[in-house]
Amino acid sequence: MTKLPHSSAAERNRQPILDQLQILLPASGTVLEIGSGTGQHAVFFSRHLSDLLWQPSETGANLKELAASIGAQGGQRVLPALCLDVLHDPWPGQSYVAAYSANTAHIMACEAVVAMFAGVAKHLLAGARFCLYGPFNIDGCFTSPGNAKFDAQLRAQNPCMGIRDLEAMTSLATKYQLQLEQKLAMPANNFILVFARNDADN
Repeated sequence: MTKLPHSSAAERNRQPILDQLQILLPASGTVLEIGSGTGQHAVFFSRHLSDLLWQPSETGANLKELAASIGAQGGQRVLPALCLDVLHDPWPGQSYVAAYSANTAHIMACEAVVAMFAGVAKHLLAGARFCLYGPFNIDGCFTSPGNAKFDAQLRAQNPCMGIRDLEAMTSLATKYQLQLEQKLAMPANNFILVFARNDADN
């Protein structure tokens, strides 16, 4: 039996994130998840948000493992994994009631972060939310020594990676008709940034 991919971090943070998503997400419809990784969030959230359909996605290099995980553990509320590199792949030809992404912005190159916001804005229904989870700097400063160390590790691995600044993310979002609604503090020095799609631009 092939061992399925597993993330200890996803296991730890899934319940605190779910607690917020149960408030933030609509009662029904399809949610697009960008960068689903091991698929643990998609599987867990779909079991507790029982009237939502969950659309997981990953880049081509990571799609096989995600598809295996969804195939083995996902229920009827999890759709087949979608190949989506936000920079290079065509986005789905539909709109979503919400979008979600966890721990992606700091491992994406800046141009990929821009592409993510542009694509999300184009494919959200009017008034729908984009919930972005992960570590973020505030006023250009790290929120903990651990985040500073993590950022250094990321940049040593790839100079294009690094913890993004909240103000820069908010400014970027505004360019694509996404307004920051909430900044929710989460465990382990993370946040959920909640952006809403402007109704006037649908």
